Amino acid sequence: MRKQWFQSLLMRRAVIILILLVEISSFIFLIVAGTTISEIASIVFRVISVIVALYVISKNDKGGYRLIWVFLILMFPVFGGVLYVFINSQMLSNRYAKNLSEVIENTKDQFVVNPQIKEELAEKYPSYVRSVEYLEKMENFPVYKNTNTQYLSPGEAFWPVFLEKLKTAEKYIFLEYFTIGEGKFWDSVLEILKEKAANGVLVRIMYDDMGCFLSLPSEYPEYLKSLGIECKVFNPFRPFFTTIQNNRDHRKITSIDGKIAFCGGLNLSDEYVNEKERFGYWKDSAVMVEGEAAWSLTCFFLQIWQINQVTSEDFSNFNPWLETPCPIKNDGFVQPYNDIPIDRERVGESVYMHMISAAEKYLYISTPYLILDEDMISALSLAAKSGVDVRIVTPSIYDKWMIHQATRCYYRDLVNAGVRIYEYTPGFMHSKTVVIDDKAAIVGSVNWDYRSLYLHFESAVWMCNTPTVVDVKNDFLKSFEQSDEVLKEELNYKRGWSLFRLILRLIAPIF
Repeated sequence: MRKQWFQSLLMRRAVIILILLVEISSFIFLIVAGTTISEIASIVFRVISVIVALYVISKNDKGGYRLIWVFLILMFPVFGGVLYVFINSQMLSNRYAKNLSEVIENTKDQFVVNPQIKEELAEKYPSYVRSVEYLEKMENFPVYKNTNTQYLSPGEAFWPVFLEKLKTAEKYIFLEYFTIGEGKFWDSVLEILKEKAANGVLVRIMYDDMGCFLSLPSEYPEYLKSLGIECKVFNPFRPFFTTIQNNRDHRKITSIDGKIAFCGGLNLSDEYVNEKERFGYWKDSAVMVEGEAAWSLTCFFLQIWQINQVTSEDFSNFNPWLETPCPIKNDGFVQPYNDIPIDRERVGESVYMHMISAAEKYLYISTPYLILDEDMISALSLAAKSGVDVRIVTPSIYDKWMIHQATRCYYRDLVNAGVRIYEYTPGFMHSKTVVIDDKAAIVGSVNWDYRSLYLHFESAVWMCNTPTVVDVKNDFLKSFEQSDEVLKEELNYKRGWSLFRLILRLIAPIF
């Protein structure tokens, strides 16, 4: 069976790559031909490029993204504007955005905001009210109490806990992941899912087609359905250049009966639990949410699942706390949140900016990619200059050479401002975590780069006054010990290398 899947996988990928190569060749031909087309046609295309450049400048996109497109249009004035229009065709995205907006609007009543909890938070931790209020006001994401959290890092610590909790499912299991890959980890998960589905538990799986481009064949949904498991592929990849291909489902969410949920950076593939070595030791993290806050993560899954459904589901049928009060009682605050690229609200960036401004003593950040705009560079630099101990951990062993070099483009400005940069020497730092002042932390799927902050579907969990916060901090302290700090004298590059990194920094927003 696996041999057939591999052949199917290889055939589909080969066809897609061939079509993409034809398109790339066509673009190159058009650019070269631009010097030989008639004068009238050249003038027409140049006028189109000017109009498109003005349109790009007027858009509410980030400055770096607009800059690179204006630069490309000016570099190729004949076909630059046409290229932008072709690549940024959003007909499919507009239809999807409309459907998703309707689902979100129709399910707002599933997120019940309790003003008393926010008032209690304001009394105990006034520095964090702005972030909580922003998420409640703009996106209707409640902050909860009555929720336990457990920080799980690295992947080897996550694996047994994840399997144990899957076995407790009585009504449903929902899984939404960017990447699923066959191997020991996924096989152990699938065995439980098959057994649960056979016993009447509703099992649903949703994965991103781009994320599974090289790991699952196109027939895999049919295979899962033969096991009694419902499956959807998010945004099927098509071999045509359009920015809809950038809007990937990068979230990692599991919901078990709406009572327990997982969120973080871990996908369901062997490298994430170090059963397979790809880029040295893989350092990752997730958080288990048990109690009332698990309901928000459940709704996040159901909203995307609902898109293009013939009939609408009543989400309340999945809510475990409607008739039976949650038995968990504690003093911590937990706020899961979601970021979608089609509503123009930059949730992930805004929450990170709130964390930067709220930090008084220290701010620790881990991310595999560090590609920032000027606002975030200024905020991090200002925090460091104001006496906050700002530290960022990135990988030493990279998965993508070009993006890693782009990440290093930002080191000099940050280090000169007093930010301490560490590169995790054992391998690949894939964890996306933030912690400040022993009081608040974030664990989620949001990288500190343009794709995560502005293009992808993402999710994360903000926590305050929970034991998890200290666990995240202690994990950072271990990572610092295993990392090399980047020193100022290491950032004095040769002229040729400096020029190369300046160019990388210019084009980084479209990586």
